[in-house]
Amino acid sequence: MKAIKVIAFDADDTLWDNEPYFRTAEEKFGDLLTDYLPADALQRELFAVEMRNLPIYGYGIKAFMLSMVETIGRVSDNRAGLEVVNRALELGKEMLNHSVELLPGVRETLEAVSGRYRLVLATKGDLLDQERKLEKSGLGHYFHHIEVMSDKRVPNYRKLIGHLDCSPEHFLMVGNSVKSDILPVLELGGYAVHVPHHTTWVHEEAEAETGHPRFLEARRLTDLLTYLP
Repeated sequence: MKAIKVIAFDADDTLWDNEPYFRTAEEKFGDLLTDYLPADALQRELFAVEMRNLPIYGYGIKAFMLSMVETIGRVSDNRAGLEVVNRALELGKEMLNHSVELLPGVRETLEAVSGRYRLVLATKGDLLDQERKLEKSGLGHYFHHIEVMSDKRVPNYRKLIGHLDCSPEHFLMVGNSVKSDILPVLELGGYAVHVPHHTTWVHEEAEAETGHPRFLEARRLTDLLTYLP
């Protein structure tokens, strides 16, 4: 960790809450279509539609909204009225307009590492939505660079690290998703700190490489400070 020069932070569910709002929207969505499918079965169908649409729409609330509309048509055999579609769209708009709730220790941690390292916000999803959340968070001034990726795989991180003119051994990624924030960075030769969130999207679930020499687990974001020299 003494070689670290750049620290990149994930945004959603690392700096602020995100996934709980999707879970709430999914529950409300289930209530819209009880005439056609039980709530648990509907959520499975919605997830299947989301997975098929990922290569087309990518991540984020707008992609989620489009998948809800498609799911309505599929499970109702296109018999559900426009009022159901409109209500699903309203659920998405409520998410887009939601306040940004910082997670515990976020500002304290950024304040402590600011000036000592180059700080990067490295997230994925819809550009406009992520820019909106960053502005609402009041955290933008901490970051040297903002990167909104279409996905978080090895090529995406390789491009980011190259853009930062940084070697992988000088790069540390901090995030809640083992699949997106940890494993690709370790594969590139960087360091990674996993900060679990109480709610994780099933698509992001993966096993951590607990024995990896460049991997660290933190219970909360402020634990990062104990690892840094």
